Amino acid sequence: MSAPAPRAPEPPALPVTFRPTLTRVVLLAVGAAMFVVITAVALILENLGPGERISFVFVALLFLGVLALLSRPHVTADEAGVTVVNITRTRRLDWAEILRVNLRAGDPWVFLDLSDGTSMPALGIQPGIARERAVTDARALRALVELHGSGVNNATENG
Repeated sequence: MSAPAPRAPEPPALPVTFRPTLTRVVLLAVGAAMFVVITAVALILENLGPGERISFVFVALLFLGVLALLSRPHVTADEAGVTVVNITRTRRLDWAEILRVNLRAGDPWVFLDLSDGTSMPALGIQPGIARERAVTDARALRALVELHGSGVNNATENG
């Protein structure tokens, strides 16, 4: 006898937010540590003038800001649809606009195939540091799309 086919996961309760939590923690921790170290160096060095100290702190803030921006992506699903927040852009999608949720082997993040014929990256689900979490989140989002979407979903995933 062969093992029964795995059941499709139950969709999570709405609203739900998918976010690469471990990646976010690492980025923000590194940013904060860099800020503290660079600021400490600016204060410790005796031969720096006030303008140079300020420029050190400004560069530290710049690094922290870039890493905070990189930690921003998430995907939020609610009754009306999905909001995809990537690094610099936010896009709101109705359920019917999402045809397919893809996370194939080697993909850096989930891609959403849309009804207008385009594909949109959703950086809020990325297998970089936490692969199993990303696969679970992709399956959950896929289940939500199949439940709330237009019913023409043919999702693809390896993993």
